[in-house]
Amino acid sequence: MTVRDRELLQSLRRVDGWFTIGLVAIMCVALAWSLDDAMLVVGRDELTDFLPPMALAGAFFGLVGPLVGWGRWTTHLIGAAFAALVLPLVVGTVLPGGPAPLHDLFQRTTDQVVLAWTDLILDGRLSTPAYGHHLLVLGLIVWGSAQFASYAAFGHRRPINAVVVLGLLLLANMSLTTRPQLEFLVIFSIAGLFLLVRFHTLDEQGDWVRRRIGDPAAISSLYLRGGTVFIIAAITGSLLLTGAASSAPLAGAWTDVGARLVEWSQWLQPYLPDPGNGRSLGPSFTDSARIGQTWHTNDQLQLTWTLAEPEANPPFIAQHYYDKFELRGWRVSPTTEAAVVAGTDVLGDTDDSVNTEVERTISAKVSPSFARREVFSPGLPATVDQDVTLRTIGTGGYLASLERDPTDATYTISAYVPANEAHGGWTEEKLRVAGTDYPDEIKQLYGKAALPPGALGPESLKLLASITSTARASDPYDIAARIRDVLRDPKVIEYSTDLSQDRCDDPSVVECFAKIRKGFCQWYASAMAIFLRELDIPARFVQGYLPGQPDAAGTTFTVRSHDAHAWVQVYFPGYGWVDFDPTGNPNRPQLAPIPSGRPVPTAKASSGPGASFERSVPSRRAEPGEDATGQGTSRTSRGTTGLLIAIAVLLFAAVGAIAAFVYRRGPRRPVSADEAYRSVARLAARFGFAPRPTQTVYEFAGALGDELPMVRPELQTVARAKVEVAYGGRVLGADRMTSLREAHRRLRVQLLRLLLRRRRRPRSPRPRLRRGR
Repeated sequence: MTVRDRELLQSLRRVDGWFTIGLVAIMCVALAWSLDDAMLVVGRDELTDFLPPMALAGAFFGLVGPLVGWGRWTTHLIGAAFAALVLPLVVGTVLPGGPAPLHDLFQRTTDQVVLAWTDLILDGRLSTPAYGHHLLVLGLIVWGSAQFASYAAFGHRRPINAVVVLGLLLLANMSLTTRPQLEFLVIFSIAGLFLLVRFHTLDEQGDWVRRRIGDPAAISSLYLRGGTVFIIAAITGSLLLTGAASSAPLAGAWTDVGARLVEWSQWLQPYLPDPGNGRSLGPSFTDSARIGQTWHTNDQLQLTWTLAEPEANPPFIAQHYYDKFELRGWRVSPTTEAAVVAGTDVLGDTDDSVNTEVERTISAKVSPSFARREVFSPGLPATVDQDVTLRTIGTGGYLASLERDPTDATYTISAYVPANEAHGGWTEEKLRVAGTDYPDEIKQLYGKAALPPGALGPESLKLLASITSTARASDPYDIAARIRDVLRDPKVIEYSTDLSQDRCDDPSVVECFAKIRKGFCQWYASAMAIFLRELDIPARFVQGYLPGQPDAAGTTFTVRSHDAHAWVQVYFPGYGWVDFDPTGNPNRPQLAPIPSGRPVPTAKASSGPGASFERSVPSRRAEPGEDATGQGTSRTSRGTTGLLIAIAVLLFAAVGAIAAFVYRRGPRRPVSADEAYRSVARLAARFGFAPRPTQTVYEFAGALGDELPMVRPELQTVARAKVEVAYGGRVLGADRMTSLREAHRRLRVQLLRLLLRRRRRPRSPRPRLRRGR
């Protein structure tokens, strides 16, 4: 090869022309535009307008590194250092406060991160008013991915890595938002395809130079013209198919998401931004219920349940009962677990036991659509045909949830619902005279004593005062009924599932609800429960499902994700918990109306649901782990944090040890000579010792042997096998294959030493950017 050929080949390896740089920049900016358009932070797109410039900044550092001769790690470290300096200042300009000196901008971002850390980690809250940490993380993601993609294209000459990484992030964002973003995918696809065509053209030109086939410039126009025609045809065909296709192969992409993935998303929810337009993976009921600005729903099948006989007003299906209000959501207090044998009274040994004189039982067969631990009950649970775990709070034992073994697909549950008036069921008149002699623990858990500071503000107190002033009487039932009726009035509160455009900075959803006068079921139920607690009337927040869609016979109901619902239960002495649904959506099923009944004399106040009647319930023997009162051991998250961290560290150590052992042993399948050589070359290239185009197999093995003399024999073994098989057409015998396998296995470990011997490139004048053709 002549000197001119070498110079031409070297110029072809330079792909930093303006055309190529522009293509990489377009891909990076398309990702940033997609994240900006998704309005990920409190539903406001103006907060993320800084993402496209950050994408260009990251791409700039990924380009400058190869041009000035920096290695991979040097480039990324310098780029990360600049990102750590620039991004907090940029985020500070976005946060409220207006223009300020640089140190004040940095302080703003720091204060937001510290506030988020304090609220979510130290105090364990369900949410935080801070959002600067979300802006900072999004900026780091955009900067880092753009820098990686740029260096992959200009440093490693691997444009496919850039296209794959940026494309996966773009598709992930598109799949998690309901906003249409097809235009970003089209822009990204065009730029990505042209980038791949450009690099392939340069590689073919270099091959022509090495083989002296002809003028390498002749192939450039041919590949670019053909690639352009292919790209136009592919994009046009894809758009036509997107608009005209009658099928939707990805429509059910989230349908079969496992229950554990949904639970993990619920666990991560406090740490993620609430965009207001994200897709739902399906409802999940856990010990915390964060209340966001949107009610995410879909048509995913959740369960079916069948009654023995039709019900005129089928009950709501409850799952989780919450006692602790935390301004932006609800939480279950530390629970006590107790095993309940199949067929025995679930609530018999608790203070949540039911007055059977005013309630009756119905039986339902429940079939979840996928494996779930939760037990869903159409009313307070009576018995289950499987062994279940009862989770209660307080010393008296107030229901929090029921769990079971998810391997059993279907279960039958009997539950308590109000009896008919003719059979002694409760009536409005009976509830009016129930009295206010609440048990002390009920008042501590569900009364005014359980209200956190800031639960109510000026607007919510004003709304509550206007409601109570128009109540028929001052007894708890009339007050509860009046709160329910006023909240359901569309002239007072507007039902809306999207509150992302209604700005309210108050930490309490109840105060925001009173200010914006909009909301969905969680907002309605929270407001009613807190209003009642402010008046020292015990109430709790319940989540579950509406009855669902009945079949023609009215006995089998299909429940989907959009049937998820929240409502309120109010405690009445002598009667227990009574359901109230304050949500103002007339298109949803309603609870059975409570009959007015005949007037009854004021009864002597009772202290609990079972005080006015004799209970005869079978006693259960204490299960392992229960104390003498039949209650299990308390389960709290704080007490097990250290143990969980220790277990996680041990698991990571075990996985790392297993991975190192497997890596050291090498692949178990037979290794060919070509595969062994390519594996060695690939691993060496990752540490900056890739074979040069002009090097032969033996020359490359010798160069590596100079760096690692201790594995020179193994390198020669692999090189000799490669040459004999690839160029000599020989078939290696069993002994040679065994020695090749052992050499390959040893080289997989020893080549890691190259990480400490990264080759320093000689300093040379900085090349100027070469204009693209």
